[in-house]
Amino acid sequence: MKYTFDIVGVSPVLQFFNHQQQSLQTPQPPAIEYLGTHKCTLDALLESVEPVPLKWGWNTEQVIDTVVQFWVNNSETINYWKARLTDAGNDNILVARLADIQALQVEFESLLGKNW
Repeated sequence: MKYTFDIVGVSPVLQFFNHQQQSLQTPQPPAIEYLGTHKCTLDALLESVEPVPLKWGWNTEQVIDTVVQFWVNNSETINYWKARLTDAGNDNILVARLADIQALQVEFESLLGKNW
């Protein structure tokens, strides 16, 4: 199984919390998680993904490797989001997405109206 990790934005904490609550009440595609952290550091991101592999039965080492590879290969993106998080202030969090690549593909296809 392959995974994908990406930083998707900065959000007010309350808005992110509300989104997470709504996602528990409505059917969501399996194996896609949106995570929040107050810091844009590798350690903070790894801490936020820690419980996810257990939830979905994923390979923990592969998930960690996916996050580390993102961190190593995307320094410009990381610096951009780190600056946006700082600009946004303390009541905001960095939002990231961790997903099984196949589940994410299904979600994107459904957004585009493709039923494979």
